[in-house]
Amino acid sequence: MSNVKEVIESGRAVLGIELGSTRIKAVLIGEDHTPIASGDHGWENRLEDGNWTYSLDDIWTGLRDSYKNLAADVREKYGVTLKKIGSIGFSAMMHGYMAFDKDGELLVPFRTWRNCTTGPAAEKLIDLFQYNIPLRWSIAHLYQAVLNEEEHVKDVAYFTTLAGYIHWKLTGEKALGIGDASGMFPIDVEKKDFNEDMIRKFDELVADKNYPWKLREIMPKVMVAGETAGTLTEEGARLLDESGNLEAGIPMCPPEGDAGTGMAATNSVAKRTGNVSAGTSVFAMIVLEKELKKVYPEIDLVTTPDGSLVAMVHANNCTSDLNAWVGIFKEFAESFGIEVDMNKLFGTLYNKALEGDADCGGLLSYGYLSGEFITGVDEGRPLFVRSPKSNFNLANFMRVNLFTALGAIKVGMDLLQKEENVEIDSMLGHGGLFKTKGVGQRILAAAINAPVSVMETAGEGGPWGMALLAAYMKNRADGETLEDYLAKKVFEGNEGSRMEPDAKDVEGYEVFTERYKTGIAIEKAAIESLI
Repeated sequence: MSNVKEVIESGRAVLGIELGSTRIKAVLIGEDHTPIASGDHGWENRLEDGNWTYSLDDIWTGLRDSYKNLAADVREKYGVTLKKIGSIGFSAMMHGYMAFDKDGELLVPFRTWRNCTTGPAAEKLIDLFQYNIPLRWSIAHLYQAVLNEEEHVKDVAYFTTLAGYIHWKLTGEKALGIGDASGMFPIDVEKKDFNEDMIRKFDELVADKNYPWKLREIMPKVMVAGETAGTLTEEGARLLDESGNLEAGIPMCPPEGDAGTGMAATNSVAKRTGNVSAGTSVFAMIVLEKELKKVYPEIDLVTTPDGSLVAMVHANNCTSDLNAWVGIFKEFAESFGIEVDMNKLFGTLYNKALEGDADCGGLLSYGYLSGEFITGVDEGRPLFVRSPKSNFNLANFMRVNLFTALGAIKVGMDLLQKEENVEIDSMLGHGGLFKTKGVGQRILAAAINAPVSVMETAGEGGPWGMALLAAYMKNRADGETLEDYLAKKVFEGNEGSRMEPDAKDVEGYEVFTERYKTGIAIEKAAIESLI
């Protein structure tokens, strides 16, 4: 403890703060990259005038409270008042739209990634760029405002993401990490910058509007991991720490998005590696060796924090319906007066799935609590289907619900693996689906026919990943890549438990997937017929 205390007092500890959708969390790490203190703040977005948003007051109140709780944790554990920090990095949920005028005033309330009102803009931009532009991307929000003829557009002097906004206010620098920037506008991975040809096409598209700006002029500077993106100003220090203890002049790394920090936290920045985060929703990210041959609406293209191209497949639904079924078993047990340990219940039911038939015995399930873009389902209707010939037992029932939790992601991954021949050397799983040892891991390995690892540190999450990026900036040797830094200085000796795909599981998942794709018509019919 005395060594940790000295690290903090001397200003060698590193801080990462991430603004997630429901929590703002700060993590302080020591020289061995392990967390030594933390603080958090809960918050929720709100629906105002048809837009999901967080107010500026929400943002700054939450940030200050998260930092205050971190400082209190440091004081309680080590008896130290936090004044000096070696480096700091901020990250936040990606995408969305924060637009400011020449005086730095927010022109319209922050439009988060959750807003899906940009369909006409995204469709037009996909056709223009021949590149997938998801609804949540910042450029889709900007162009939709153009199409809507919103009064504020002519006054835009700067637009950025949430992480970019915070970094700007704390440093004065209009900069953005390339991973977060890749959720604003397409990236030229060779130049590590926004795609100039597409910028030119956008300017031509809106030329008849006679706006007083060109797109490049109102966008942040793109930076890669390892670069210094400014220092904490006196004003910024007071914005973050109301106590006045935090000293200015701290180096700041490029602000990043939550996808990039997830890659850092799971050591998934090398080509042919990836990670799957599986909880309420699920996304898979694979670092590509080359550009895709075609445009796929199901696949987002973003980058790692050091600028490698990443394919991202995102599905809205994963474990929610599965958890609801487990809740039914809990209720059943309690009806018999049995006190239920939820960890034991999940473990028992998940492991039961491993006893089932490889193809789930002919059962079919859709855990769609909400619509699912990948499969073309507009609204959610959880559905369980079987035929008289199905082998209906507990093992197969649990197995099909685990299979379908990754069903939509499997459809997207098949495009990458079977249409684009993307090779995966290793995938790391993290999130609630993988809490029961060996089960979710085995199911994912079957779905993607590739090895899957699970690490204890994966649970540390995005704020820790952001702290790692700040530490890389501070500590990296000349010419040392982010891939090498993470592999040799952070994760060496902690490769986690690795599981190879089982041939029968893989074959069974393929049979299930064909049934799943065919049955989508049943799901759509249910939406039309059920209230």
